[in-house]
Amino acid sequence: MGKAIVKVILAVLAVMVFDTILGAFLCGGLFRWVYELEPTNVWKPMEGPPSHLYFIGYAVLSLILVLVYMLLKKGLPGNRVVKGLIFGLCVWAVGTLPGMWATYSFMTVATGAVIFITVYELIFSPIRGIIIASICGK
Repeated sequence: MGKAIVKVILAVLAVMVFDTILGAFLCGGLFRWVYELEPTNVWKPMEGPPSHLYFIGYAVLSLILVLVYMLLKKGLPGNRVVKGLIFGLCVWAVGTLPGMWATYSFMTVATGAVIFITVYELIFSPIRGIIIASICGK
């Protein structure tokens, strides 16, 4: 396997491990109460860890995220950390913000949950970007 492919695979795995640990600790633990705000019928019941289909889908989405970084990295200013930070903030701005605005505007989801997810992604999208840039930087 080529060096670039190995880096992409490592970045995908690193992002998935980061998000899995963070999600379990914050969304499944510390901030679980956010998902108990009414209305709760919008969430699927969670009686254990996510299914294998979730992880397959998340691997595909993480691969797309890493590949987009690979396409854009030369156009991002700064060193690896700054490139990753900027990339993550851009992903948040064009991905999370419109999605959360649509969720707030058209879905019956607690405002507290929308705010939590928006802030969560504001903090952790740039960290994902830094992880990807650290592995796929050059």
